[in-house]
Formats: sequence, structure tokens, C-alpha cells
Amino acid sequence: MNRWDSTPVIRFFGGRKLLFILGVLLLIGLNILVFSSVGFIFDPFLVFIKTVALPLILSVVVYYLLRPIINLLESWRIKRIWGILITLLALVGIITMLVVLIIPFLEKQLISLAEELPRYLQDLINTIDEWLRNSIFSAYYTNLFEDVDGMIKQIPDYISSYASETVEGITNIISTVTNVVVALVTLPFILFYLLKDGHRLPSFIIRMFPPKVRPEVSSVFKGIDHQLSAYIQGQIIVSFCIGLMMYIGFLIIGLEYALLLAAIASVTSVVPYLGPVIAITPALIISIVTSPFMVVKLVFVWTIVQLLEGKFISPQIMGKSLHIHPVTIIFVLLTAGHLFGIVGIILAIPGYAILKVVVSHLYYWFQKRYNRFVEEENQYKIQ
Repeated sequence: MNRWDSTPVIRFFGGRKLLFILGVLLLIGLNILVFSSVGFIFDPFLVFIKTVALPLILSVVVYYLLRPIINLLESWRIKRIWGILITLLALVGIITMLVVLIIPFLEKQLISLAEELPRYLQDLINTIDEWLRNSIFSAYYTNLFEDVDGMIKQIPDYISSYASETVEGITNIISTVTNVVVALVTLPFILFYLLKDGHRLPSFIIRMFPPKVRPEVSSVFKGIDHQLSAYIQGQIIVSFCIGLMMYIGFLIIGLEYALLLAAIASVTSVVPYLGPVIAITPALIISIVTSPFMVVKLVFVWTIVQLLEGKFISPQIMGKSLHIHPVTIIFVLLTAGHLFGIVGIILAIPGYAILKVVVSHLYYWFQKRYNRFVEEENQYKIQ
């Protein structure tokens, strides 16, 4: 018997395997301790990541949207470089048309809504207040209102205590605007080279690995490419369909700011489950202030759109390529939002899909290497 397995406790917990696992955990802990102590060394690297992250993410999204068009033009025997130029010129023309025709109208609606929003909110508060005072909860509401009124009187103190953070908030806004401008300026250049040489990038990276593992690494890249392509292309089409259906429905029921509210619904629908709830909130406030019957019509339109999207549009366009359970999606969105804010919510699902592909392949390789009882026909199938 090996001296490491000499005691019953060690043998019960796995013998040498237990000591190996404890050693790995100890090394991981030491690495975390060292990195946390010398984290300032990585500050320039983090600044670089924050600077290039936004233009790179935008370029990848547009790349997956335009790649099918470039491949189609190339199949028509149009040189790739000319196909890229034609596609980019067409994209610039579409964006220019949107800016000239639609954006000014949306801007007017947005300004009007911003001016009217305080009135809408005040009318909504008055309506709720009147209903609660005349309901069976009036006694509880009166006591609660006294507590809330006391808290409201303390608001000036809170404002003065946090006034020092105003400068920091303005600095963050300026930094965000600067990052967006840099992203928009660098986007065309990154996008051009992605469309031109992006299909060669996986092969270039694969050649860095030993020949023995290149087939497995290639399968990882194919899985990631499939997941990103299916999600980005499908989600954009689904979002456009939701916005169009919402706009038609709002026009039918006569809801104010129909185009703006539909645009908000289209943009927020990129976030599964949480997006529709966010999108319906401003429309619900306007409909409650307008009339009770408008609320009924809005709920009817929203329900019809969600049924069409959930039962027909998403299954046909996106299918079930991600294979992610709805509860998992909710937990991933909540966690990513808490850690990284709005950006985390937007990138949570594709990031989780990529991580799932990598972990699935790693598990398959581990199983194939260490489990000699796995038969070929029962091997884990990786998407």
C-alpha cells in the first residue's frame, strides 16, 4: 500500500487524488493572493481592454450580420474586397437614410416625451394615491404615507451628503461619451479587416497549438462561431420583428409616441425575458394616464406580440441553437447585470453560450482521456 493511502481517512476521501486536489486548490489560492497584492501591475492592461472592448464588440456584431452577404456576393464570383466595399457603401446609405428620415422624428418624440413625462408620472401617482385612499388598504396606506413623507423631508440632507459625487458622475459621463466616439470612429476600420481576413483568424490561432490538439481546438472555434452567428443574426431579426409588430399595434390602438415606444421595445428585446418588461413600462405609464380602456388595449397588443414572438418568430428564426434553460438565462442575466451593469446584461447570453461551448469540449476531452469505459457511440455530443 502506498504511504499516502496508509490511513483510513485518506483512503476514504480518495487517497492520492485528494492530496492532488488539495494541492491544486492551494496553488490557485496562492495565485489569487499574489495577483490581488500586485494588481496595480495589470492596470495598463485593463485600461487597454476597456478602450478596445466597445469597438471590438460592435465590430463583431456587425461582422456576423454582414458576413452572409459578403459570402453570398463571393459565391456570385465577386471578389471579396469588392463585395466588402459594396456592402459597406450600402450600409452607409441605409444609415444615412435612417438619420435623415427617421431619427429627427424620433428626436422630436423623445423631447416631447421627456417634457411630458413629469406630468404623466404625477398623474399616475395621483391615480394610485386616490385608489389606495378609497380601498380596503386605506388605513395601512395612511401610516405608510406618513413614513414616506418623513423620508421625503430628509431628501435635501441626502442630496447635500452626496453632492460630492456629482463631479465623479460627470467625469464618468464624459468618459463614456469619449469611449462611444472612439468606438464609432474605429468601427469601420476594424470591421473592414474583420470582413476581409476574419475567416482566416481561426486557422491562424489553431496553428499556434500542438498538432495533436488542433482538431479539438478547431471544433471549439466552430462551436463558438456557430453560437455567436446564430444568436446575433437571430436576435437582430427578432428585435426588428418585435419593433414592427409593436409599432403596428400601437398605431391601431391610438397610443401616443407609437414609433418611439416601438423603437424602445425593439432595442430592449435583445435582453431575453427582462427586455419586454422594460419595454412595456413607459407605454404602460402613458396608457394608465390616458384611460383604463387604453390599458386593456395595450395589454392585448403586448400579449399578442409576445405570443407571436414566442411561438412563431423566435422558434423559426433562432430555433433552439443555444440550448439554455430559461431559469439559467434569468440567473445569468441577474448575475451579469449585478457585476457589469447594462453591458453585462447585453453580453450575458452570448458570453454564457461561448463559455458553455468551451466547458463542454473540455469535459468531453477529459472524459475521453481518463474514462476508458466510454464507448464511441455513447460519447458526449458537443454542439
